Amino acid sequence: MAFNWQEYLELAKELAGLQRSEYSRECAYRSAVSRAYYSAFCWCRNYAEKHSGFKPTGEAKDHKYLREYLRKLGKDWGKIASKLDKLRRWRNKCDYDNDLNNIDLEGMVYQSIEISQEIIEKCKL
Repeated sequence: MAFNWQEYLELAKELAGLQRSEYSRECAYRSAVSRAYYSAFCWCRNYAEKHSGFKPTGEAKDHKYLREYLRKLGKDWGKIASKLDKLRRWRNKCDYDNDLNNIDLEGMVYQSIEISQEIIEKCKL
């Protein structure tokens, strides 16, 4: 069954403290995957800008540019780029696909959180 995109609005209202809303576990999981990606991406982007000269444009292409930049920094950073790419692909699925059939969404949530934590820890060094 196709995802009810209006549930994101209900979740947004609850997160904003505007009202207690009803939304599905799928809605919460999709949001969790998306937020985990953005947490890792933004933290890593800011780290790369401050510590290694990455120059973000402030546009959507920064997602790709950051991964390319990290790969040029060497093996360990290339692994971080690959992890960011995996998180981005999952985020795109959750943010754009109507159906997530045959996907272990709960597993994706926990893996997204774990991978995001790994990226953030690497960028604290």
